[in-house]
Amino acid sequence: MLKDKHIVLGVTGSIAAYKIASLASMLKKQEADVTVIMTQNATNFINPITFETLTGNKCLTDTFDRNFKYSVEHVSLAKQTDVFMIAPASANVIAKAAHGIADDMLTTTLLACECPKIIAPDMNTRMYQNPIVQDNMKILESYGMEVITPATGYLACGDTGEGKMPEPELLLEYIIKALKPKDMSGIKVLVTAGPTREKIDPVRYISNHSTGKMGYAIARAAMMRGAEVTLVTGKTDIEPPVGVNTVDVVSAGDMAQAVKSRADEQDIIIKAAAVADYRPKHAADEKVKKKDGDMNIELERTEDILGFLGAHKKEGQFLCGFSMETEHMIENSRGKLEKKNLDLIVANNLKQQGAGFGTDTNIVTLLSKEDTIQLPIMSKEEVADKLLDYILEHRSSNS
Repeated sequence: MLKDKHIVLGVTGSIAAYKIASLASMLKKQEADVTVIMTQNATNFINPITFETLTGNKCLTDTFDRNFKYSVEHVSLAKQTDVFMIAPASANVIAKAAHGIADDMLTTTLLACECPKIIAPDMNTRMYQNPIVQDNMKILESYGMEVITPATGYLACGDTGEGKMPEPELLLEYIIKALKPKDMSGIKVLVTAGPTREKIDPVRYISNHSTGKMGYAIARAAMMRGAEVTLVTGKTDIEPPVGVNTVDVVSAGDMAQAVKSRADEQDIIIKAAAVADYRPKHAADEKVKKKDGDMNIELERTEDILGFLGAHKKEGQFLCGFSMETEHMIENSRGKLEKKNLDLIVANNLKQQGAGFGTDTNIVTLLSKEDTIQLPIMSKEEVADKLLDYILEHRSSNS
């Protein structure tokens, strides 16, 4: 994704400047071409040589540096930039950018760039909450720049509150997002992910081995492509994707309620969660004590969420389900496709190496009324994009 892309990182005077060294290293590992521009104040926190060593490019600090390959540095550099990120962004530089002040290498280059621009504020909580700073950030957003909401936590000044620059891993996500084509802009997508837990007593529950990786990959891919994404998820160990509206649930009943209450407003629904088919008919309020001999638990069916969605599908809505099988994969999955009135079902075989629970890869077959498309083993992120490609290509024909 980042191979040969030219990323400019603008670094301002903040204690968080040292974290951008990690971001620069991450970008280089993904084969991006990285140039760092520092304000003079930033050089008091980290040495430009650090960035030059990590990126292999000269770190720029002086607008009128004549010992450089570009005749007019800020203009020439701006022309070849694919994404410009200022991180950390001080209140001072945010104010300059909002009002078109170009008095150093960073601000002149920013003003000359026509590429996507991302601002990651980093400052004291009271400074960040100051109405002047808030207004300046709104101005930047009105010009099409993305302003990242800072994290909340312990700040270098000793205060605790909002204003903390996000970690480099999250900044990288924003850069990747900026480079993705926005072919899903204006489309509302609901994705379900992860396992459900059905209570036996306050200590025990019935669940399955789903980790949620596939559903989370789909939600992230749709968000990256510009969709408005809602992720309804059971309990997982995965950090929710940035920019996704995440709804946490526990049981199949919780998931049914969360999905059904949001279904009508969705353009695309992708049910990737591993929802329990059965739950204990009577959940105990107290811990069930161990006894001699066997214990029997009476089970009852949970609501068929996908069946409900298929029966109540609105005109133009695209409904996709997942089918994990251990035998007769195609036949069983086609049966679900027809019975539940789906537009597409994604089938995989749990016994096939590389396609089971908890893996980073998947091997799927896309089944519709017209198509049977077998995909080779690939990462779940790649599967997510292939799935979305298919849905975008075929959803208009189902309208």
